[in-house]
Amino acid sequence: MSKLFFKGRIETRQNHVTAGYNVNRDVKAGTEEAPISITVASQERKSEIELIVEKHAIVANIVVDPTKDENTVELDTLLNKPTTTVFEKKPSRNDPCSCGSGKKYKKCCA
Repeated sequence: MSKLFFKGRIETRQNHVTAGYNVNRDVKAGTEEAPISITVASQERKSEIELIVEKHAIVANIVVDPTKDENTVELDTLLNKPTTTVFEKKPSRNDPCSCGSGKKYKKCCA
């Protein structure tokens, strides 16, 4: 028999598939299914946050609690998504040189 042959119950083997962190979530944060939670210290700050949330069409539960620190981490994460860095393609050896000399890249600027 092969070393990769599973000799146990099928339902036990499937447990690792459902457990753990799911990076391919169907439910996104800030929607009706998964609203974000925000804690602020004052009513003025709550009104500012409500304007931002309405502008970006995000669903949020805003709680005013002066005894706790302000917690807007989830909102900041949704508003400041990282952008993908795109680099220009480097010319291959036999492509024409980008300086405009008409020579191949390997003979000119390589």
